[in-house]
Amino acid sequence: MSIRLTSLWKHIKKDRQLLILFIPCVAFYIIFRYGPLYGLIIAFKDYSVFTGIINSPWVGFEHFTKFFSSSDFIMLFRNTLYLGLFTLIIGFPFPIIFAILLNEVRLRWFKKTLQTASYLPTFLSVVIISSMIIDFLSPNNGVINQVIQAFGFDSKYFLIDPNWFRPIYIISDIWTSMGYEAIIFLAAISGISPTLYEAARVDGSNRFQMMRHITFPGIMPAILIIFIMKTGSMIRVGFEKVMLLYNPMTYDVADVFSTFVYRKGLLESNYSYAAAVGMFEAVVACVMLLTANFISKKMGGNGLW
Repeated sequence: MSIRLTSLWKHIKKDRQLLILFIPCVAFYIIFRYGPLYGLIIAFKDYSVFTGIINSPWVGFEHFTKFFSSSDFIMLFRNTLYLGLFTLIIGFPFPIIFAILLNEVRLRWFKKTLQTASYLPTFLSVVIISSMIIDFLSPNNGVINQVIQAFGFDSKYFLIDPNWFRPIYIISDIWTSMGYEAIIFLAAISGISPTLYEAARVDGSNRFQMMRHITFPGIMPAILIIFIMKTGSMIRVGFEKVMLLYNPMTYDVADVFSTFVYRKGLLESNYSYAAAVGMFEAVVACVMLLTANFISKKMGGNGLW
């Protein structure tokens, strides 16, 4: 035991600078990730800010039962699943295809310009992105409606039409995330050995065949890892964008778990009920992450752990 402690102390002393730099990261997760977990017990209590967490009476699964038996449950689960699933299915291939095609561009200046323009929206806040979407779709002077009017059609109120909310959300998500996610796949492509392409070229393969048989299989591990991570967060649809884009006219198709928790918890001060809904959302997300990781390991042998 003393030998192990001595060895541990030597490693700590040797890497003390790196460990000191790592302290803020550990502190962040302890304070803002693991610390708040204590507050989840209010989901099983009739919490009151005047009595505190400890002195609030236990109610067991009353809030969960109330939520599951309400009409809000089906609506929220449907909306959250639709937005998350469609965003995953439709949006996930775009950065992969974009990275593969961008890798084939031979004009260096054009490639850099295109890549910079693609991930520029990533540096803009959700508020700015949502404001741009609202301006583009404005029925009065929005760019989209100006184009529609130029073809002789009447302007359309996109953001108050429930049929348009999901397409707007998915397309805007693709626009803002495609360039940033493509960087990951470009890094994976750069790790493929050039000798594979040289051998394929000698064998008479064209560029499309090399993309299909070398590039795509070469980045498959990265694709599976990103897919698992996005599947785990699929149920946790982005709160900020939905909150900024939806309105009472689109609640039936736009209201998701996170926005419901915000309204119940902060606006209506029903903290215990909101905590129960938030815990259910987190549990479902965890189950989906574990399931995606299990299926990925069974199919391709790659997983997060």
